[in-house]
Amino acid sequence: MSQSPSLSRRQVLRYTTFAGAALAFPTVLAACGGPASTNKTGSSTGSLTAVIGYGNNQTWDPLQTASAFSMAAILHCYESLVEGDPITRAPFPGLAKALPADASGTSLKFELRDGAKWHDGQPVTADDVVFTYARALDDQENVLIHSFFATWLQEVRKTGDRAVEFVLKFPFPYALQRIQCCKIVPKHVYDGKWADAAAGKVVGSGPYKIVEQAPLSHTSFEKFAGYNGPRPGAYDKMLWKSIVDSAPRVAAISGAAPDAQIAENIPPANADQLRKAGRTVEFADGGNNLFLLFNTAHAPFDDKLVRQALHYAIDKKKMVEIGLKGAGSPGTSFINPKLPSSQPAAQDFAYNPDKAKSLLQQAGATGLKITLSTTNTSLVADCVKVIKEGWDAIGVQTTLDAQDTKALFSKLDAGTDFQVVASTNNPMQFGNDPDLMIRYYYDAKSILTSKYARWTGADAQALLGLQDQAAAETDEAKRTSLNKQLLDEISEQAVIYPVVFTQLGTAWDPKAITGVHAQGYPGIYLNQAKPA
Repeated sequence: MSQSPSLSRRQVLRYTTFAGAALAFPTVLAACGGPASTNKTGSSTGSLTAVIGYGNNQTWDPLQTASAFSMAAILHCYESLVEGDPITRAPFPGLAKALPADASGTSLKFELRDGAKWHDGQPVTADDVVFTYARALDDQENVLIHSFFATWLQEVRKTGDRAVEFVLKFPFPYALQRIQCCKIVPKHVYDGKWADAAAGKVVGSGPYKIVEQAPLSHTSFEKFAGYNGPRPGAYDKMLWKSIVDSAPRVAAISGAAPDAQIAENIPPANADQLRKAGRTVEFADGGNNLFLLFNTAHAPFDDKLVRQALHYAIDKKKMVEIGLKGAGSPGTSFINPKLPSSQPAAQDFAYNPDKAKSLLQQAGATGLKITLSTTNTSLVADCVKVIKEGWDAIGVQTTLDAQDTKALFSKLDAGTDFQVVASTNNPMQFGNDPDLMIRYYYDAKSILTSKYARWTGADAQALLGLQDQAAAETDEAKRTSLNKQLLDEISEQAVIYPVVFTQLGTAWDPKAITGVHAQGYPGIYLNQAKPA
């Protein structure tokens, strides 16, 4: 297996997606006759133009990326053994011929779909599946999706040229949902060459293949003629434009003859304007949140009472109104209360400045001065003003330090001292089961908790143990009770905790495209789309 990248490199690759920061590709990939046209495509039913509100210049390694643009594109280019509905994550066969008849035990067996091919024409084999999962489970590689599997999956072994068996450590209730986030890759392409994947080379088995990468500009797709899976592409060509700034992104879907048929990351303030222009605009609740992360090695943030106090001092309803223009919800639990897997938490952190002052007094934290390090997106900038206002009002002198996202997290990777960080993230890109949405932040190998928050003591170990206990519980009622205890304890510790959950907006031209929906995580899903 190839050497894993250095820790700081891996962390940048993972976490620069927090707010759309850029990580430059070393090369531009082009194929199939040169650059694709960036002209309007609305006049052709065989092509589609989409606008994505994130950069396409971050890592494209499907086991490593958290890039919003890359992950959305990967859903169209790679396949998992088990695929899922983009909204509910209800499982259906992807590269697998069928779902297991019984998924409640410690053995899951899959046969590959007959005739499945890679984009280069080579057949998909069991060796490719074993190769992919060996990397996903490798402690040394420690890829981003590692923690989603290492707890419950012992190994994936070959049982035939086109058959594999998953050997589980214990019956895992979310197995079919979790398998969806591991995209199978071709061994003959990427063995020892993961840098190629990171740099933008995409060879999958999905309905579309990528034929050009123009970093910070666009990514071009073509329908894969060799695809024989359940959701074939409806478009001969797709052009996805990367437009990070909101004004030109909205302009691309506006007017009588818009440049694009669909655009995501639509600001709530522009919704009425687009609806008047004939666009359909939907907003979806999900995992996208603005959170606070405390450096527990920096006093007094090692005291949970201080962390709790600073959350109670924030007027979250005002933040939703001002910072999110109404498109969001206060973070009254670690999982968005509007999601089925959420439960009320012991600490709801409803705005209560008197309680905040009392907690600070109990902790002996007087004359507190805080530098709040923030990422520099417009959403974060609007929201953190409300945080500063609330903290200043309880006597906490607050200084805002807005930085480029890549720069901020590079400093955290290097171990630079800090007090509190405010940024955004969305684990729902990977799945929506409660274990995943918590484990993305709280895990024994999580960079967020152990390296950034520096939270590794007895309280951390107890919380992680409770999480593992919940993951292994097969009785649904008992598992729900354990998850409730887990959400309560996370709210008590408040080491990493959401302030507000933000809705995500998508706009499209209903006269040009059908079969699309807003989703509660960044990006778009066009495998069910077709021209209107």
